Amino acid sequence: MRRRSGAILAAIGLGLAGCGGEAKTSDGSWQSEMKEVRMAVRGSEDDPMITRRLTAYKTYIGKATGLPVKLYESSDYNGTIQALSSGQVDIATIAGGGYANVDAQIGELAQPILTVRQAEGDIGYYSGLLVMASSPYRSIQDLKGKTLGYVDFNSTSGYLYPRAMMREQGIDPDTFFGRSSFAGGHTQAVMALDNGQFDATIINMGGGDPEHGFTTGAHFTMARRGVVDLDDFRIIWTAGPIPNSAVVVRTDRPQPFIDAVRGAMAALPYDDPEVWRDIGQPDGAAFTAVTREHYAPIIKLRADDIAARRSGARQ
Repeated sequence: MRRRSGAILAAIGLGLAGCGGEAKTSDGSWQSEMKEVRMAVRGSEDDPMITRRLTAYKTYIGKATGLPVKLYESSDYNGTIQALSSGQVDIATIAGGGYANVDAQIGELAQPILTVRQAEGDIGYYSGLLVMASSPYRSIQDLKGKTLGYVDFNSTSGYLYPRAMMREQGIDPDTFFGRSSFAGGHTQAVMALDNGQFDATIINMGGGDPEHGFTTGAHFTMARRGVVDLDDFRIIWTAGPIPNSAVVVRTDRPQPFIDAVRGAMAALPYDDPEVWRDIGQPDGAAFTAVTREHYAPIIKLRADDIAARRSGARQ
C-alpha cells in the first residue's frame, strides 16, 4: 500500500495508527464488540468483474479498522436496502433512492457520510432517455403511447428521479406511455431496448452533461466491452443532476468504527489510487462529506412518487 500523506490524514482527522492503517481505541473495545465489518455491495451488471476487483477495497478497509471485512453481494437494489435496514451489514454504498428507502424504514439508524466528488467539482449524475438511433423518436413527446423500460423500482436514475422530472414538465409517467415495465438493471435495460422489447429506456449517464455529452453509463461500458455499438443509440431527454451514491453507515455501530471508516475512505484516492481506480472511480475524483440533508430532495421525491401512485395514478 502506498504511503499516505500526513497532511491529508491530519486534514480528515483519521485516527489511524502508523502506516499499517489499523484504527484502534486505547483498549480495542470497539473491535471486540464488532468482531468484523460487514459491507454490502451490489453485483454490477455493467462490470461482472467488480466483485473480484473489490477484494483490494475489502483489504483496505480491513487494515483501516483492524477487523476482517466480509462483503455481502446483492443481485438487486432491494437486497442492499434490506441488508442495511435490518442491520445485517454495518456499511453500504447505495444510490440516493435506495438510501431514501432505508431512511423511510429506519430513519436515523442509517446515516450517509460520504459521496464522490468528480474532478470538475460535480457531485451528481444524470438520467437519460435512450432510444435506438434508427427509430423516429426525437423527443420525449414522440413517445406518447409507446413502451418504456425502467431499471428498478429502487433505482434513482432509472426510475425515481426521471418520473419526478416528467411530472414537473407536465407528463404523467403512469398514463403518458402505453406500457412500462422493469428491466432489472441498467445493462438489462439497454439490452432490452436493443432487442426491441421497449421503444425507449431510462438509464444512468455521467462523465459530462447534456450540453457537452456524456462519457459514462451502461451503454458506454457495454460498448467498451464490444457488446453494443454506441452509434446504435440516441439520447433524446435527460434529467439531473442527481446526487451521487452515498456511503451509508449504521449509526448504532461504535463511533470509533464510523470515524475510522470515514477517514480511511476519504483518504483512499490519495492513499491508494490503484484501488480507487479498481472500484470504478476516475482519476481526480475524491470523497466529500455529506449528511442526510444532501439527500433530502430525493427522500421527498420518493415519498411524492409513492403518494402519487397510491392516489390512483397507476399503470
